[in-house]
This record gives sequence, structure tokens and C-alpha cells, in this order.
Amino acid sequence: MLDWFIANKEILKLIYAFIIVFICFIIVIRTHRLFKLSLHQGIRYFRNAFLFYGLGFFVRYILGTPYLGKWLRIDALISGGIFAFFLMMAGFFLLYSLIWRKIESENKTHLSSLINGKILIFYLMAIVLIVLGGLWETHYFIFLSQIFVFSFAVIISFNNYIQNGTKGKFLKYYFVAMLLSLIAWALNFLVALYFNWDQAILSGIYIINLIIFFLFLFGVVRVARVK
Repeated sequence: MLDWFIANKEILKLIYAFIIVFICFIIVIRTHRLFKLSLHQGIRYFRNAFLFYGLGFFVRYILGTPYLGKWLRIDALISGGIFAFFLMMAGFFLLYSLIWRKIESENKTHLSSLINGKILIFYLMAIVLIVLGGLWETHYFIFLSQIFVFSFAVIISFNNYIQNGTKGKFLKYYFVAMLLSLIAWALNFLVALYFNWDQAILSGIYIINLIIFFLFLFGVVRVARVK
């Protein structure tokens, strides 16, 4: 079975990417509608996270695939760098969607949730980490940054779930998805550090990633249905 997966990995990656990009598209549309109804700034930043996830997977696994990469002249290094940038920004936006009240005034709405003074710090951090990773030829800066981000996100989302209990219909999915995201990033780090990108472990990480995105989708659909 593993041999079959390895032999067909490019096609499977393409299917994997299409599923995630489609899920991200649905989440962005649904959460944008929720934001328009509620004007909740946290939803705005949450929406941005999945916009970046969708763009990242689209560039890396669809535009950057061997089938299109040569034709579009996008090599693995370029698509990998763009992918890393979008993934880090998505992680930063997810964390910011949990802590924005501690940083911003609830009465003040930024003209753009994608580009403002506070968010520019995240862009700068992502660029610096990618440049450092390129200079040292390592992915560790990216992995460690996301492990750090999701460690905080897990703690905050768990506290939110405990405080709100059954009132927070989406919070249980949010917490589980955050926890799985932390596990996935930790596994990525371990695979790169100790297992030389073992294909069997990577296949397991891909499955975890699909579960994470389906959890977020299920939670968003449930909340949108209530609204």
C-alpha cells in the first residue's frame, strides 16, 4: 500500500491540495458572510488565515506541481518559499484571531484586516524567518515558529472552550483543530530532524492536515447555519 502511495504521490498530492483549497474557499466565503452579519473582528482575522492557507496550498501543490511548474517556470524553491510564507501568515492570523481583543480596541475597526500596522509585524516576521531559513538552508525556523504559535493557540482556545462550555458551539472544533495543528507541525519538525522526510510519516501528516481542515469546515458550517 505504501509503495502504491509513493508511486502515485504527485497525483495524490494534487487531489490533497484541491480538497484543502476547496475547503479554504468555502470557509472564506462562509466566514466573510458571518463577519458582514456580526462585524466581529476575530472572524475577520480567522477568515484571512484560510485565505492564506488556500493560496499557499494552491501555489505549492497545484501551480508548483511538476505538471504545471515547468510550464509556468515555477521551481520547487520558489513555490516552497511562497508556501512557507503563506502558511506562517495563516498561523499568525489564527493566533491573532484569538488575541486581537488584547491588542486592539473593540470600537476601532481597521480599514483592512490584511494590511494594517499590527499585521505588518507578522509579515515582517514571516519574511525574516524565510530569509534566515534560506541562508541556513533549513526549515527549522518555520517549524519552530509554528510550534510556538500553535502552542499558544492551543492554550488560549482550550481556555475559551472551558469558559464558554456548551455556549461556544464552534470552540470545541477550534480547540481540537488547533491541537492537531500543533501535533502536525511537531511531527513535521521531527520528520525533518530525525527521519529524513520519511514518506510513511509524511502520509500520516497529510491525513492529519485533512482532518484539521474538515474540523474547521464543520465548525464554520455549524455556526453559519445557526446564524
